[in-house]
Amino acid sequence: MPMYDLFDKEENKNKDAKPQNNGTPAKNFLIVILALVAGFGLGALSFNQDFFEFELPAIDFSANPAESQPVVETKMEYVPQTSQEEAVIKAVKEYSPAVVSIIITKDMPVYERYYSRGFDPFGFWDFQIPQVRQKGTQEREVGAGTGFIVNADGTILTNKHVVSDASAQYTVVMADGGEYPAKVVALDPANDIAVVKISNDENREFPAVILGNSANLQIGQSVIAIGNTLGEFDNTVSVGVISGMQRSIMAYGAGDSEVLEDLIQTDAAINEGNSGGPLLNLKGEVIGINTAIASGAQNVGFVIPIDLAKRDLEQVKEMGKIVYPYLGIYYTMINAKIQEANDLSVDYGAWITADDEKISSVIAASPAQAAGLKDGDIILEINGQKLAQTDSLARVIAKYNPGDKVNLKVSRQGSEIMLEVTLGERSKE
Repeated sequence: MPMYDLFDKEENKNKDAKPQNNGTPAKNFLIVILALVAGFGLGALSFNQDFFEFELPAIDFSANPAESQPVVETKMEYVPQTSQEEAVIKAVKEYSPAVVSIIITKDMPVYERYYSRGFDPFGFWDFQIPQVRQKGTQEREVGAGTGFIVNADGTILTNKHVVSDASAQYTVVMADGGEYPAKVVALDPANDIAVVKISNDENREFPAVILGNSANLQIGQSVIAIGNTLGEFDNTVSVGVISGMQRSIMAYGAGDSEVLEDLIQTDAAINEGNSGGPLLNLKGEVIGINTAIASGAQNVGFVIPIDLAKRDLEQVKEMGKIVYPYLGIYYTMINAKIQEANDLSVDYGAWITADDEKISSVIAASPAQAAGLKDGDIILEINGQKLAQTDSLARVIAKYNPGDKVNLKVSRQGSEIMLEVTLGERSKE
């Protein structure tokens, strides 16, 4: 309702109302006298300070009352919407500080352009020829990867291909911006794994992850990947699931190629620079090392199971290096399709054969040759364990150490024989 309506009603009400005088003449006279006395007293207080002296408190009328009150900022805490979201946030908050960037630098040649005088046999032209020459070297950043601290002393796990350049220098950059020089302790000759150690002269304790177990992973299980994406965006987080298990791939990079077996496949985004970073479960435990992506695909990444890395860490602790047993053969794991295509007697086992007919599938002077293995043999079992697609020769033999003696059940031209072999040590090559 408009305000003028209210005023109109009050005005009409006053017009209708009759004047009222409830006081007597004597009472009204007394009120007038008292008012005059009060006015005289106030005048005395105002003008004659001989009677009263007092000071009113100073008031700053320019101040804003709202600004004079202390401002209390209330920070709203985010409440996760689901239990999975809560688990992801907690895992990232607790273990992201242990994920580091590994910066690779090298002394690179510096070139300068200069001009040399050209030769004109007729002497008509004076011209300069541009040329390039090296002018010393300069340390430059040539790459970056990811790693994660597994021990408070600064021991780090990463990929072998991240730190494989022996002529490079490596610097570890922490999540808080701290930088530390680091050295390569050991490279895994069979898997894309490396152990790196921060130069920790001050005996500082670093944040570390918790290593989980990769033996009982399930397809569809939620996982978290953390890494130095594109070598620029450190501690980038992506979330996905385990898409597959026991994958085998041929990995290429920096002029090298390597067959990697028994890998975890995930759709959690793994980008360039994420190599060597951790794959975590929702408890925050590391279950793998991010290592490769499928080119031409979206979110098809491959991860090395953490149980292989735990084996490496134990060997470095005990022997100061990583060693693998060596048999010395080229082989193909048999399945029903390979059996049918090659008219083999069995649909399982490791068939000793080479893709190139010019190459012997049994390497000269190897433990396999010493044990009597031949081209075309099929290794059916190692110490009673059957070889199959899920239990490849490489996976089974990796359980042993150089120098161990193992018994092989072999199919040779339809007959089964038993051979004993003493495993050698696989070299870095």
